[in-house]
Amino acid sequence: MTDIQKKLFDAACVAQKRAHAPYSHALIGAAVLMADGQIFSGCNVENASFGGTVCAERVAIFKAVSEGAKKDIKEVLVVSDAEKPWPPCGFCRQVIAEFGSENTLIHTANLQGKMKTFKFADIFPEAFGPSHLD
Repeated sequence: MTDIQKKLFDAACVAQKRAHAPYSHALIGAAVLMADGQIFSGCNVENASFGGTVCAERVAIFKAVSEGAKKDIKEVLVVSDAEKPWPPCGFCRQVIAEFGSENTLIHTANLQGKMKTFKFADIFPEAFGPSHLD
């Protein structure tokens, strides 16, 4: 892991411990590195209505935006307690498309540090984004 990946991993692991997942029992943490160098983390927060559930990646991104970070995501790291690292879901990929770029790095990891890295364009090609609304 690079120094940045280690910082993202550590922040995601702290957030993962705070996950509220009484229904799926899937504890997920995420951390995002913004263009201005700030790191924001989040955990999944489930809701009995299921539709009110928010994934860790979106919590981290929404925190970054609400705290005034420059809105360009450089890297995202998602950590789960599963053996095989989990990638961002479709909703999260769409939010990443709004605030990231095709070059945003997506890291998926488990708690033991097993990690895979992808360019966003490789996991969400032809993403619908703000440029489509011009």
